[in-house]
Amino acid sequence: MSETVQTTGRSSPQPLPSHGVSLGEALRVWLRVAALSFGGPAGQIAVMHRILVEEKRWISESRFLHALNYCMLLPGPEAQQLATYVGWLMHRTRGGLMAGGLFILPGIIAIMTLSWIYALYGKVGFVAALFFGLKAAVLAIVLEAVVRIGKRALKNRVLIGIAAAAFVAIFFLDAPFPLIILAAGLIGFLGGRANRAEFQLGGHGSQSEAEGDNLLGENLPDHARPYTGRSLRIAAVWLTLWLMPVATLLLLLGGTDVFSQIAIFFSKMAMVTFGGAYAVLAYVAQQAVETYGWLQPGEMLDGLGMAETTPGPLIMVLQFVGFMAAFRDAGALHPLLAGTLGGLLATWVTFAPCFLWIFLGAPYIEVLRGNRSLSSALTAITAAVVGVILNLAIWFGIHTIFRDVRPIEWGILNFDAPVWGSVNLWALLLSAAAIVAMFRLHVGMLPTLAATSAAGIALYAAGAIA
Repeated sequence: MSETVQTTGRSSPQPLPSHGVSLGEALRVWLRVAALSFGGPAGQIAVMHRILVEEKRWISESRFLHALNYCMLLPGPEAQQLATYVGWLMHRTRGGLMAGGLFILPGIIAIMTLSWIYALYGKVGFVAALFFGLKAAVLAIVLEAVVRIGKRALKNRVLIGIAAAAFVAIFFLDAPFPLIILAAGLIGFLGGRANRAEFQLGGHGSQSEAEGDNLLGENLPDHARPYTGRSLRIAAVWLTLWLMPVATLLLLLGGTDVFSQIAIFFSKMAMVTFGGAYAVLAYVAQQAVETYGWLQPGEMLDGLGMAETTPGPLIMVLQFVGFMAAFRDAGALHPLLAGTLGGLLATWVTFAPCFLWIFLGAPYIEVLRGNRSLSSALTAITAAVVGVILNLAIWFGIHTIFRDVRPIEWGILNFDAPVWGSVNLWALLLSAAAIVAMFRLHVGMLPTLAATSAAGIALYAAGAIA
């Protein structure tokens, strides 16, 4: 494709990239993607696929899936990282920053606004009732994610077995999530090397379209080629941007200050939580509730309900966690100011590494397109993630439907069991109604959330819940 030029006022003509899409046009498209980024990672990826692959034909199906599989392997939100990856492929670093930044901007604004409302009025009866209803729908949404991703990922008994083993390991044995992911990746890698058909599901790196049937083409752009010097510069810049605030807080405030704890905890999450939003939330929920005591289990569900009803990645719930942690331990600061700073700090140390993973790793991943062993490893990891999401669904279900749980520690077993006499009848009925609505009646996520929230308020008005 020949290069074209555009002029703006008195500025000198600026050459367009070889694919012919200007940065201004890309800005409008990424704004549209951001505005439609509801429904969790699966919905967000579907929106990007429809716009970028089918409608705009910027990128081929095979290249889109290759990028997606890499992003699923990374710690953090795969949908935001996928947007960053495609933006980087199209318009270098500026494009990646624009696509990835716009993807999270609406969520930052929305979650911060809702966090203020929650902090100020969360214990007010009708607000608590609103979130009581939200929890029921959130449980149905997480269960629906298990089924949706499971249907796509678990195509044979081997992959079903990997998912089941991952669930048992994380739910009953309290196994570290990174260890589960590494084990699944190794199994898939070895299966690929052995040319096992169970790990070759099709579409992973295969050419499903004719060459050149997209604006980007199948050639490797110069900026997507790995160069050692460039990689070292990228690593230095993004590690500084990510870790300098953490080091500064530790030096100025010490390790016991809540801001230092937020910076360290979410920086750790950025490195060790893999498998996308639901897998991250399973780990963060347990740590934030049980280890740090920043939130109660019900409040974590409230935050997830916020993230489900706003645009952007579900992982934006971490901003709510950081907000509430600092709000309740504000020190000399005004609680709302402390909460705002805590939320923004959690957001920064969560998403800064996402840009590092893409800008540093994507050039090396681009040259591996079509690699059978890598594709098989990613297939096995996706199967393990299904088991982890099931763990999250059961954990949320226990804490939504039952008022009390008790820890079980017996030999290698270590998990929370519900106290059956503490069942919350209204929570059970609302959760069942939400599940029927989404699974049997095929009601959408937002109408279900709206209906259960309205039901919560109606129950409060009728005096059925406190």
